[in-house]
Amino acid sequence: MILSDRTALPLLLSLLYEDQHTMTHRVAPLFFPIIACAFTPSIQAQGTTHTVVPTQYYRTFSRFHPVLERVKPGDLIVTKTLDSGGQDERDVTRSEPFNPLTGPFFVEGAEPGDALVVRFKTLRMNRDWGWSAFRLGLFSITPDDVEHVYSNEYKADLVRKGRSTLVPWDIDRAKQTVKLREPKSGKLAMEFAAKPMLGCIGVAPAGDFAPTSGPSGAYGGNLDYNRIGQGATVILPVYQPGGLLFVGDGHALQGDGEPTGSGIETSMDVELVVEVRKKAAPSGPRVELLDEIISIGSQPEFASALDNGLKMATSDMVAWLTGEYGLEPWAAHLTIGYQGKYDVVTVAGSVALRIPKSVLPPIKPTESTGAAAPPPR
Repeated sequence: MILSDRTALPLLLSLLYEDQHTMTHRVAPLFFPIIACAFTPSIQAQGTTHTVVPTQYYRTFSRFHPVLERVKPGDLIVTKTLDSGGQDERDVTRSEPFNPLTGPFFVEGAEPGDALVVRFKTLRMNRDWGWSAFRLGLFSITPDDVEHVYSNEYKADLVRKGRSTLVPWDIDRAKQTVKLREPKSGKLAMEFAAKPMLGCIGVAPAGDFAPTSGPSGAYGGNLDYNRIGQGATVILPVYQPGGLLFVGDGHALQGDGEPTGSGIETSMDVELVVEVRKKAAPSGPRVELLDEIISIGSQPEFASALDNGLKMATSDMVAWLTGEYGLEPWAAHLTIGYQGKYDVVTVAGSVALRIPKSVLPPIKPTESTGAAAPPPR
């Protein structure tokens, strides 16, 4: 994503946001439509393939937005996302910032209380540049360091007209690397392996609540979790008929916690398969990788202490292990205690808890619809 101008003097009156890069407050309501274009899918699905790019994007997770496409469980969705500033793969600005969302997708058969399962088959950078903030957010460093930190101002209009706090990165899609174009370091090449991810994935929350694409919550939202990339499966609770899935905010690379308030922001080609697990809604977002299961304690940044996100992730993992895996409560507690790994997902918000699949028993069968289940581990 890009957070917005978040400042921190975090231990003081925080919630003030620094004019750090390009964002709006994670809590300010936003909406804006934009235009886009189409492209060709690269893989086949078990169900129907839906190749669709919206003529409108939205910046709220809302049940009131017109459905972009109706799909069935097991269908493949082939689409695109803009960067968080609203630019597409041809550098055309199709939205005001920030975090324009592709969607919503209505999944037939998904009802409140179900789990929506989103499998990312392809997540591919589709242009040769991105951009990021110029320095760490003040929310990531101590007040003593804030007093002496270098200026956030770099060059006016370098990345976007009216902005002076952003720096450009070159993306080599053949090598799958990113390299800072400027400024130049005398010590480092500032070239790193790319790790494409999506910052935003979520569903329309319960009732009429329509959060912006800035914060996150139990519905998903602007998670900014750098393990949500190609091959990841994201599991979300369903609150509205059809689930109403949204995706967006591609990053070519992002460190744990998003400490600068941005990733290396860029546009993406996305191919995903949706499934439904009946009456299996988790308490919040979950992620499955080839070798791990992950619970995310998802909450808006600065709204609550970081350890609250840890507690949320831990409680959900206990429910996951005792429910789907059938562990005794004491076995779930001790497995977490001696096999769990915690990730700071966002510096002042969410925490994730990872458990290796290698230490777990076979999962209990559940009622689901969609593509065939993966082969046993």
